[in-house]
Amino acid sequence: MSDPGNYAGSTDRSLGQLFASATAEMSALVHDEIALAKAEVRQDVKRGVIGSVAFIVTGVLILFAIPVLSFAAAYGIHNLGLGLAWSFLIVGGAFILLGILLALFGLAKFKKVKPPEKSIASAKQTAAVLQGVKPHPRPAGARAIEQAQGSTLADDRAIENRPVQDRAVSVTRSST
Repeated sequence: MSDPGNYAGSTDRSLGQLFASATAEMSALVHDEIALAKAEVRQDVKRGVIGSVAFIVTGVLILFAIPVLSFAAAYGIHNLGLGLAWSFLIVGGAFILLGILLALFGLAKFKKVKPPEKSIASAKQTAAVLQGVKPHPRPAGARAIEQAQGSTLADDRAIENRPVQDRAVSVTRSST
């Protein structure tokens, strides 16, 4: 550990000053941690946006390629000797069949979706624990002081009318 005598004025600092200093340093540390987290999140968001834009452009290019490839497939079938209308019907039917297969695959995946059972059980367990928690009982002396302070409105007015020095002393006495 470090020697407290190494710091300038360390012997002159009171406990309150040390506590205030520690609190200020802890606050600065928390602010620095928050700033670091914000910087990391900004960087991740920027990467995510760039990745999303790349996927969107890819999707648009593929969407534009589908009609071109469809026409190429239909004309390729036509070159095999089948009529042009039949070639386009075959390509269209293939797309419909592919769409039906993908819909069935998606439906099967949706049927496997279940509620988050572990999270629900954990939340119920936490709620049960919190319902059983009771506040700490206050000592009998604190209740007596509260009752004495709450029932003497005339005493409070009398304190307000006293000189400033007496009011400070009476506030100090009533708060102990």
